[in-house]
Amino acid sequence: MARIWAWLIILALTTVSAVAHPVNQTKGKFEDKFRQLEEVLPTPNAYRTASGAPGHGYWQQRADYRIDVTLDEKDRRIKGRETITYHNNSPDTLRYLWVSVDQNRFRPEADTVLARPAEKKEQYTFDDIRKELGDGKFKGGHEIRAVRDAAGNPLPFTIVSTMMRIDLPQPLVPGASVSFSVEWAYNISDQTVLGGRSGYEHFKEDGNDIFQIAQWFPRMAAYTDVNGWQNKAFLGSGEFTLEFGDYEVAITVPADHIVAATGVLQNPDEVLTEIQRRRLEKARTADKPVYIVTPDEAKANEAEGTKATKTWRFKAENVRDFAFASSRKFMWDAWGHKQADGSVVMAMSFFPNEANPLWEQYSTHAIVHTLEHYSRYTFLYPYPVAQSVNGPVFGMEYPMISFNGPRPEIADDGTRTYPRRTKYDLISVIIHEIGHNYFPMIVNSDERQWTWMDEGLNTFLQFLAEQAWEENYPSRRGDPRDIVDYMKSENQVPIMTNSESLLQFGANAYGKPAVALNILRETILGRELFDFAFREYARRWQFKRPMPADLFRTLEDASGVDLDWFWRGWFYSTDHVDISLDRIRHFQINTKDPRIENKWKEKQDAEAPESVTDRRNRGMERRVDRFPELKDFYNENDEYTVTNKDLNDYASLLADLEEEDRDVLKTKDHFYILDFSNKGGLVMPIILAIEYENGDREELRLPAEIWRKSPDKVSKLLVRDRKIRSVVVDPYWETADVDIYNNSWPRKPVESRLEVYKRQKRRDMMKDMNTPLSDDAKKLKRR
Repeated sequence: MARIWAWLIILALTTVSAVAHPVNQTKGKFEDKFRQLEEVLPTPNAYRTASGAPGHGYWQQRADYRIDVTLDEKDRRIKGRETITYHNNSPDTLRYLWVSVDQNRFRPEADTVLARPAEKKEQYTFDDIRKELGDGKFKGGHEIRAVRDAAGNPLPFTIVSTMMRIDLPQPLVPGASVSFSVEWAYNISDQTVLGGRSGYEHFKEDGNDIFQIAQWFPRMAAYTDVNGWQNKAFLGSGEFTLEFGDYEVAITVPADHIVAATGVLQNPDEVLTEIQRRRLEKARTADKPVYIVTPDEAKANEAEGTKATKTWRFKAENVRDFAFASSRKFMWDAWGHKQADGSVVMAMSFFPNEANPLWEQYSTHAIVHTLEHYSRYTFLYPYPVAQSVNGPVFGMEYPMISFNGPRPEIADDGTRTYPRRTKYDLISVIIHEIGHNYFPMIVNSDERQWTWMDEGLNTFLQFLAEQAWEENYPSRRGDPRDIVDYMKSENQVPIMTNSESLLQFGANAYGKPAVALNILRETILGRELFDFAFREYARRWQFKRPMPADLFRTLEDASGVDLDWFWRGWFYSTDHVDISLDRIRHFQINTKDPRIENKWKEKQDAEAPESVTDRRNRGMERRVDRFPELKDFYNENDEYTVTNKDLNDYASLLADLEEEDRDVLKTKDHFYILDFSNKGGLVMPIILAIEYENGDREELRLPAEIWRKSPDKVSKLLVRDRKIRSVVVDPYWETADVDIYNNSWPRKPVESRLEVYKRQKRRDMMKDMNTPLSDDAKKLKRR
């Protein structure tokens, strides 16, 4: 029996090894950077085809919601009741359902809190410490008060971290639907202390709050053909994987609050004044943003306060989530954006007085700009509204609504200024968060698993939109040169890593994939091919759930270019680009004519440096000078002299050659062999800027396939009719090459600055003790 068990263990280990390493390279050190991804990508099936398109059997679930929610401003609590109708479009029978209860991440015992390691530092900001203290004191988390079926009978449920399993009394068969209700409440977190993607911000000056409410209701988890239930706990980084559905939401708030929410307001007659409704209608056809709630109206709301309430009712069709914001501090402007098909999207911004002048100048313009440019590369925006709301959350996205944070600085005397970076941070974050409507709110990727599929693609499009805002826009991500420091850093994982396991999160999931797509567009495929393929991906997968293989396969399928090497290098490895131009050798054809070749050899020897011995022996009397009779034939004829035999041999050679071969010997072209080494490991095209001695310039692009059979070192023969003066690899810095100083021939010096500083004086404690106390210090001393 022991032998049988040992044999089984060996067999199991061998099988695992064979699966994990399908290729076993034992001869030499060759690494195939161009190996096809067929063995890595999932096998195509009826749900997802080999072309990257949804298959004829593709399906996805659906969840419709009717929600009544009350915002308790005094206690800063949410109380709600919802009815969820879940449609099982899968071929599977489901015996239980999984629901996300993401507010549980704020419980003191939450995995998010307990699994967070201490940072390796001994200095913390005040904000860091307030957050650590707040995590232990705040009583957060969803309080599930009841879960009932359509008849009102209790349904058993189990809470597992940020997920809730609901056990069904009867199996839900394919094609069937089930309705159930949930009642819940939770305490709203102070976003300025605990951070996160929602919460409130308190304004001490006027005693008011801004509430940005998200992940607020129990939401159906996704059930997919790839993973079954996506019920991984929410740990804070990997965001949300949700199903599309229709929403009817009633939001009860203090009567003087203004509410922004996913969807279209259904009862403006009940919550807006007549003049506000007229302004809203006027904004649809205006040529610039129109105030719906003016600064004066917002200021009046701030001062009054009320115990009365109003209910704002919203409808949203075919969305995957719902968020809202509420405050009496909000101004509100709107502007109708007319699309190519004649549809009008209402671009709207909500912000407090503290956000001006930045917000009234830039926010709604940035929304419209985003819709114009994202639609150019994907599809027309399908929703009726797009909104930007100022509050404590710096940047977060939801269907039709986004939360954005940058504001100007307000001095004690009321003067308002803003740094250059704040202006562009505002424009950029609005472009980014409104852009998320396309990815992942419509092209509905699995954020919990793959952050880069929405953040990376969105950051890429954000870069394109930013460049269309103004010349020399200071984009922070997207240009290859901006990712160089990250690419050569050591603390990395591949892009194809689960969201919760990412290192250097922003660079990995935002910056690197954005740069990769930009390089694919500008350097590998060209704009026309890339734009067609990317638009096809967006078209295929709008309102569906793509996986990484669907993106990879679609871009190859629609462009007609094999890109497996690119995905393997940029997305499945941590290699970087460092192509070194090691050497250039210059040749011309050996004519075989001794009259020409001997003169060439003589010239080469004459141009060689004079040896130190010869230099120091200049003018020395030689013996043959004293005795001339010692000179003979060899003193008159050197090794460069052409003999009769040399000429006879040359004549015989010519006689044996065909005419076309004799023509080859006559060519005056220059032959250059350029030797390259791939020091970073990531294969890429070799882009050359060649300058000739006559002043001419040439750009030469060698495809990445030059590395196919030798990924470490490769040489290229160039034949030119002019002499080369210099060569530069990647002259426009378009491949994220991490070392530009090994890209040039001849080599260029490394340019930098030498820092100079003045030595600090030693502390004089006697002098410090005699320093007069300030008024504030005197008060401290009296305590």
